[in-house]
Amino acid sequence: MSDSETTISEGKVVLFHYTLKNEDGVVLDSSNGADPLFYLHGGGNIVPGLEEELTGKSAGDKLSVVVPPEKGYGVPGGPGPQPVDRSAFPPEVQLEVGMQFHAEAPDGSPLTLWIAGLEGDQVLVDANHPLAGATLHFDIEVVSMRAATEGELADGHPYGPDGTAGNDN
Repeated sequence: MSDSETTISEGKVVLFHYTLKNEDGVVLDSSNGADPLFYLHGGGNIVPGLEEELTGKSAGDKLSVVVPPEKGYGVPGGPGPQPVDRSAFPPEVQLEVGMQFHAEAPDGSPLTLWIAGLEGDQVLVDANHPLAGATLHFDIEVVSMRAATEGELADGHPYGPDGTAGNDN
């Protein structure tokens, strides 16, 4: 096998376990006790700083990666959290801080927003990811990798660990 077959490179579906911590060492997210996360390398499916550090790694590799905001979820920008009346959301939806939803910008383009706070009948929404401005600390264990299918490459994301789950083409 050549190095390109056994190392992470563009066009590979990579499975890895991770623990994400903030600057204070508080665990924000982890795959411990669950299935590994999988993504298409080169598809923009994970934060750029982590993807860069995984390039060239192999199954079994363990590494700690520090990702600055510029290569993570970005630096906060824009006006910050803005109030929106609760009535703008479907009444059956249980709103929670950190919840992501999609809206339409004034020019008609898609816009991803997060709920930054709930204050009475007001929902504070923000275009900044909740981890914008945060330095991310990852502990990673590469589990495996495989070549992406033609469909996965065309769609820009994996269909599952084995290339079939969620394939609705």
